[in-house]
Amino acid sequence: MDADEKRIHAILGNDNARTMRNAERYRAYLLKRLSLPIIVTGTEDFPWEEPYVFGGWDKREYEKLKKTNPSHTDTFELQALEPPDEHEDVLAKVKRVSDGRVFHIGLSWLCCEDEESEAYTLLDDYGVWHTNY
Repeated sequence: MDADEKRIHAILGNDNARTMRNAERYRAYLLKRLSLPIIVTGTEDFPWEEPYVFGGWDKREYEKLKKTNPSHTDTFELQALEPPDEHEDVLAKVKRVSDGRVFHIGLSWLCCEDEESEAYTLLDDYGVWHTNY
C-alpha cells in the first residue's frame, strides 16, 4: 500500500468501496479534521466546461458562461461539506472569491491551494478515494 492508500484504509478500513455509506463516513471524518473555510480551486475542468476546453466550442461563449458558472480556474472559499450527491460525492458549498457567488460542487473536483497544509492531503486523499475506489 502506498501512503494515500494507507490513510484511506485508516479512515474506511477494508470496506473502502465508493458507496453512499462510505461517502458519509468520509464526510464525517473530514468535518472533524478540516478547519473551514479553506481556499480551494478545481482539480481539472468541471463537466460543463469540457466541451469548451477540449471540444473547441466557442471561447467567447465560454468566457460569458464562466461569469455565472463555477470554473476550475476560479478560487473558492470552501464553506461547508454537505451530504453526498447521487454520485457518492460529498457536496462542497463554496463561495467564489472574485464575486461572492455560492455554488455546490462535488468535493472530488476540488483541491486545496496550500500544498503544504494538512487540508491539501485530506482533500487529495478524498479525491483519490472517490476516483479510484
